[in-house]
Amino acid sequence: MTSLHHQLLSAHDRQDKHALVDLYTRAADETTHVDETCFFLTQAYVFALEVGHEKAEQLAKKLQGEGRL
Repeated sequence: MTSLHHQLLSAHDRQDKHALVDLYTRAADETTHVDETCFFLTQAYVFALEVGHEKAEQLAKKLQGEGRL
């Protein structure tokens, strides 16, 4: 498993939603497949909304740009 994958699992185990926003955003940035990118962005967005993260609006705009929100 990749380091990012381990970091995501660890953040889930700790229920660290702030870290999950950043990690899922990073995962979205590292993939080139649009469906995977949007999946990761959606996960980041949901966690961002849950914690009132400053990236929520930016993530929403990215998803809107892909026609996913």
